Amino acid sequence: MSVRPQPRPGVMQIDAYVPGKSKAAGVAKIHKLSSNETPLGPSPKAMEAIRTFDHLELYPDGTATRLREAIAARYGLDANRIICGAGSDELLALITHAYVGPGDEGLFTEHGFLVYRIAILAAGGTPVVAPEKDLRTDVDAILAQVTDKTKIVFLANPNNPTGTYIPFDEVKRLHANLPPQVLLVLDAAYAEYVRRNDYEAGLELVATSENVVMTRTFSKIYGLANLRLGWMVAPAHIADAVNRIRGPFNVSGPAIAAGIAAIQDEAHIAKAIEHNERWLAWLSREIEALGLKVTPSVGNFLMIHFPESAGRTAQDADAFLSGRGLILRRIDAYGLPNSLRLTVGDEEANGLVVAALRDFLGGKHA
Repeated sequence: MSVRPQPRPGVMQIDAYVPGKSKAAGVAKIHKLSSNETPLGPSPKAMEAIRTFDHLELYPDGTATRLREAIAARYGLDANRIICGAGSDELLALITHAYVGPGDEGLFTEHGFLVYRIAILAAGGTPVVAPEKDLRTDVDAILAQVTDKTKIVFLANPNNPTGTYIPFDEVKRLHANLPPQVLLVLDAAYAEYVRRNDYEAGLELVATSENVVMTRTFSKIYGLANLRLGWMVAPAHIADAVNRIRGPFNVSGPAIAAGIAAIQDEAHIAKAIEHNERWLAWLSREIEALGLKVTPSVGNFLMIHFPESAGRTAQDADAFLSGRGLILRRIDAYGLPNSLRLTVGDEEANGLVVAALRDFLGGKHA
């Protein structure tokens, strides 16, 4: 007999999510390139919406009606099938709690977002990992792991932290070969950044299927990470289930107001896309010229691979870069201990990273 309350099975198997670090001791100026935040910041219109927001004493609209309508107008969707949340993380957890329980399995890929495993365990389910192929989602590997216990499959496309993606034809093939009772969750947090002709986020698949959900976020290209705002679109029956367990006021009024302004500011979005296209290519080219391997990325970040030789490891590079105020993301928890993830920063930060890596590889002191 226990002498104190015990968490439900699975909870203590969870490795708590550890965000990218944001500080470096003894450094005057920090360039935080560890969390895939946009260097351009939020839309000025979103900032104005926050500044002019009043009535903080009142509860927000519990269904975020105006924000859902703005999203629906932007993408040609049915607002009734959209749910907003405190970041897409909350929505991923809600979906999992609605469809996964003890004895059920949830599937994700080898280097998929850490939140998937956390959500599955928290719901009492069993996480199942499908191997990737050359750091990319392998549809056949996912399908090979599907059993009669599988209730949910998470697909991050593009994937974090690898930056890789699979073409929409492969997404459709995955869906076509899943049992109809298995829920496919398309996590498209970085979709706005992708400039590939064979890529689609999957809105059409959601609209024409009964077992596909898409999640999106305002934390990346829209620059509203601090407000915690995301959205999902789903078939009506799934939206109904998730709404039944969603908190009644899970999105704040300022977040709703800022989200509406942000998604309507197409000029700011275009500026962010242009900046990312330019500097993602530049960083990849310059870092590879130093002799380091970079995984081709379609997001606003890239993954740099380091040798395992003494003094040149990812851990050594992280310490060196931190000493110069350049904070990258260690991704050991993703099974990638010899790599660092670098967010595309502003011009100054990008130049400093390349210069610092050159010095690191050349044996110069921090």
